[in-house]
Amino acid sequence: MDTRGEEVHVEKTEARAGATPNVVRYVLLVSLVLAIAAMSAIWIFGAVKAPDDTGGAADTREAVQRGDVDPQSQPGVQSPEPAAGKAGS
Repeated sequence: MDTRGEEVHVEKTEARAGATPNVVRYVLLVSLVLAIAAMSAIWIFGAVKAPDDTGGAADTREAVQRGDVDPQSQPGVQSPEPAAGKAGS
């Protein structure tokens, strides 16, 4: 500690009353890596366990076959014949 007139000058360690070990950055880094690993594992496990005939074109084809949607309104799954009940529209 150094006194100059009425001003008191103190070193960083004295003002903080201790040392700064910089542990916070390691805690943040480890928690970030663990969060990314956990989310990736959930995503990969879900993709591996999902049936092959779900999602995307398979769901659209199934909806068209049930007559729930008009195949001409579905991008990527076009049919030359109109959907049942939609003829003449």
